[in-house]
Amino acid sequence: MRPELKPEKKPESKPAASPEPRVSDPAAIAPALERWFETNRRPFPWRPARLATERDPWRALVSEIMLQQTQAARVAERFDAFIARFPSARAMVGAGVDAVLAEWSGLGYYRRARSLFACAQAITEHHAGHVPRTLEGLLSLPGVGPYTAGAVASIALGQRVPIADGNVARVTLRLAAHNAPQDDPAVRRWVWQQAQRLVDAAGTPALLNEALMELGATVCTPRTPACASCPIANACRSHADGRTGEIPRPKRPPRKRPLHCTTLLLIDARGRRLVEQRSGAGLWSGLWQAPTLESPDAPPEPGGLLDAMGRDADLAHLASFAHATTHRDVRFEVFAAELRGRAPRGRCWRSPAEIGRLALATPQRRILLELDPSAAGLFAPPPR
Repeated sequence: MRPELKPEKKPESKPAASPEPRVSDPAAIAPALERWFETNRRPFPWRPARLATERDPWRALVSEIMLQQTQAARVAERFDAFIARFPSARAMVGAGVDAVLAEWSGLGYYRRARSLFACAQAITEHHAGHVPRTLEGLLSLPGVGPYTAGAVASIALGQRVPIADGNVARVTLRLAAHNAPQDDPAVRRWVWQQAQRLVDAAGTPALLNEALMELGATVCTPRTPACASCPIANACRSHADGRTGEIPRPKRPPRKRPLHCTTLLLIDARGRRLVEQRSGAGLWSGLWQAPTLESPDAPPEPGGLLDAMGRDADLAHLASFAHATTHRDVRFEVFAAELRGRAPRGRCWRSPAEIGRLALATPQRRILLELDPSAAGLFAPPPR
């Protein structure tokens, strides 16, 4: 007897997956952005007066690395002097990394300066002193990733490659009403895909890429975007839905670690300051500073630093201040003293004028050149 055949169960129907959002109509958006940029761009020194002018790839590379994690207005104040000091990769290599760090002082994120110097070395040694003119060649430079390579390739060399920084991410996410966190790897890939679609539709890739960044920096800002001034507001789904305030989702703020620094402002009878150069990797590596001890838990005792140098002096508390970096909350306790004799081993005496030409992190510049040591009540203001 054959077993009874039971009717097959129909598979449960699953809801169809919603299609992934996309920026709609790149063929209309791209030319509108290019036209807008021609009359609304900011006159930065790394941009030629005439848009049609061919750009120097070295200037483009320098500007892109300087602009990483630094406001454009701040870079604009320093760019001309920096490029005059290092007009080519060969000139930078000839000057040396210490000169680059000194010229970089105050811009922060000093790893970028070392990365730029490494690029200059590679360009000099492997590319006859000329910045590579292909995307692959640019990506072969040390520390150069897809964004920087794409920026130089498109802006200076006219190649049809996308770029995607935070400004481009915000613009594309809002255009598509894609309510997703920017720091999600899948979302980052999505942004690059949309940027590629836009640059493919562009008449001039350089104009389109710069326009996207300019729009994000000046109009499609993180808070209170100026939608009434946006040249592509009619193509923006977030604007149509009234959701520009919630898209994109904010990034998770990085968890900052505490760092306590005890610093000694030691001055000799001639008004010179005792300085040392940081070694190794990490925060402010290779920069100059007043003798400093660090601890993640509590401020180190200042007397211990004097003992380590084999010296004795009357220390007076001079100042306390905080300094925030991307990943650190740094607290400085500064003590002052007059110190006589030769500089302890590994350190040297330098006048304020000489210190002003050294590579200094912002807090050390404040300690060595801006604090008034006479406030400690130990000695009269030193000569400058």
